[in-house]
Amino acid sequence: MSDLFDLSGRRALITGSSQGIGLALAAGLARQGASVVINGRDAARVEETCRKLTEQGYRAEPAVFDVIDKPSVDAGIERIERELGPIDILINNAGMQYRSPLEDFPADKFELLFKTNVTSVFLVGQAVARFMIARGEGKIINIASVQSELARPSIAPYTATKGAVKNLTKGMCTDWARYGLQVNAIAPGYFRTPLNQALMDNPDFNAWLEKRTPAGRWGDVEELIGAAVFLASKASSFVNGETLHVDGGITASL
Repeated sequence: MSDLFDLSGRRALITGSSQGIGLALAAGLARQGASVVINGRDAARVEETCRKLTEQGYRAEPAVFDVIDKPSVDAGIERIERELGPIDILINNAGMQYRSPLEDFPADKFELLFKTNVTSVFLVGQAVARFMIARGEGKIINIASVQSELARPSIAPYTATKGAVKNLTKGMCTDWARYGLQVNAIAPGYFRTPLNQALMDNPDFNAWLEKRTPAGRWGDVEELIGAAVFLASKASSFVNGETLHVDGGITASL
């Protein structure tokens, strides 16, 4: 049974992985034996993250490129494949949030949200998939959200981006499963991350979340690792196009 979840000899690229969910997933996959490639735009932060992971006994390499810039993505993926080795697992984690009443939502922030949360999934997914298709196998995990299904005031564009990630995951599966790729998504609920710091600092929101979530609490990023390992491993060899909610039951309950 343990062999089903063993990632030894596999290489995983996790975008936006110098902090938060991305870092937790990188460390989790590394604990299962994977070599991890840490991505971000801040070279110093990426290098520091790799150093810390290496000190813990994990194999970690840096890959500094901008996930919303196609030339940067293509060059970054080609360098990894050429210098480090094949990307067996891709986690499209890079994302951003911006809150504003919809009637006042800035158009430039709307466009940036879509570039960061959706275009990046397409660009990095496409660049990596071309190599995976040639090899006849690969795992792609996109990070969606409970906002792929639900909406709250002041985040309508973010909700739209995460709905797009869910359907793009289905589209990637439909096009690439025939080549031996499994493409799935994880939809986190409310987790304690830098992206949610404004909500964590709001006592009214905290009280609402505890009542709204059947589990009665925020999630810890470590609780996402099991889902990621499952979708990255042999255990999910016939799971494709699915979105796995890890949300304490919030999408199951009115």
